[in-house]
Amino acid sequence: MGRTYIVEENVGQYLSNISLQGKPFVSGLLIGQCSSQKDYVILATRTPPKEEQNENLKHPKAKLDNVDEEWATEHANQVSRMLPGGLLVLGVFIIATLEMGNDFQNALRRLVFAVEKAMNKKRLWNFTEEEVSERVTLHICSSTKKILCRTYDIHDPKSSAKPADWKYQSGLLTSWLSLECTVHINIHIPLSTTSASYTLEKNTKNGLARWAKQIEDGVYLINGQVKAEDGDLLEGQKKPSRGNAQATSQPFDVRVLTQLLMSSDRRSTATVQICSGSINLKGAVKCRAYVHSSKPKVKDAVQAMKRDILNTVADRCEILFEDLLLNEIPEKKDSENEFHILPHRVFVPIPGSTVMLCDYKFGDESAEEIRDHFIEMLDHRIQIEDLEIAEEINTACVSSSMNTEASLDNTDDEQPKQPIKTTIALKIQHNIGVIAACAVAVLAAGISFHYFSD
Repeated sequence: MGRTYIVEENVGQYLSNISLQGKPFVSGLLIGQCSSQKDYVILATRTPPKEEQNENLKHPKAKLDNVDEEWATEHANQVSRMLPGGLLVLGVFIIATLEMGNDFQNALRRLVFAVEKAMNKKRLWNFTEEEVSERVTLHICSSTKKILCRTYDIHDPKSSAKPADWKYQSGLLTSWLSLECTVHINIHIPLSTTSASYTLEKNTKNGLARWAKQIEDGVYLINGQVKAEDGDLLEGQKKPSRGNAQATSQPFDVRVLTQLLMSSDRRSTATVQICSGSINLKGAVKCRAYVHSSKPKVKDAVQAMKRDILNTVADRCEILFEDLLLNEIPEKKDSENEFHILPHRVFVPIPGSTVMLCDYKFGDESAEEIRDHFIEMLDHRIQIEDLEIAEEINTACVSSSMNTEASLDNTDDEQPKQPIKTTIALKIQHNIGVIAACAVAVLAAGISFHYFSD
């Protein structure tokens, strides 16, 4: 017996409305949540075509071998940044003409493995052995509307296709429980002389991997309580009726406690390294996660929150590096501070649902640009008034003093009169004797890079 996919009715309507517009096929992503019993699909989004791809696909001899895997995986990476904890790309779909024959299955197989491989490279976490390793492929004939749903085990490159059930259900969008958390981070990444030759991105990712272990091993309080992993998330609360989560519309409050010291039964040794600099990431970020309201387990809710914490910090760093590369911002060679503004998180609800998607907004980006990005990536129109900036604009004070550590609650008489719009701040410095002191408000996060002179 294959897996069962419970699909929001709106997804079926969306797929039916996709027009090929003279092209032999259209591909896209399926978004939702896995569970041990069944998977839930709440969104589908077509992959936006390249301009040159548009011309190629209109050729009468175009085949499904022409599916641009690199373009599709880049779309999947962009979309994955917009998903809160608990949601992920479950698979891919192709809508093709009848003339495409049986070409679609090989194309779908290649696509689903390529997408998963690309997203896995960027993650700070790994799937557990108990988690579902199957991903779905969906083929729809544009003329007959016939659906063929199959799954592949992404952990086995040689796995064969398995049949799966694709069932539409109304009201799926309302059947979700939400969790919210503010996480304070203080990550120090020393740069050894050997790692100094690596890219800034690689050094940051290596440092974040060590921090990720702390997040994974942390203790999670839900509404102020430590709950048994296998316990019912809704224990002690009024459970929602079937297909309705309104009874628990209030989000669960999650607090994270990380271990400061290793346990006494573990030995540790001190290592001395010659370092050429350091990277510091400090501040706080807003995180959200969602679990389906059908028999929700505490461990599933905690896991969804953990992954949102790891994803949002890693994604912001990655977005920064992309922006620096895109704009070719030169590195300053003197002792002047170099200050970059990183994006803060913006949430927007899925219409008719308690589930919210997210995006990242730089200070100079308008609400219209965020709306256009949602349309381009998710092929869904949003209302500007629905945008919710999770992390407010805060005042950051940057000043220089001898041997002063960066602090969240530092105050200075010489604070700038105008607030600096930021949620994460990047500061680059070249003087060994000068360490900048940075006061960052609670809903902000800061990255500082210190490069030492010879």
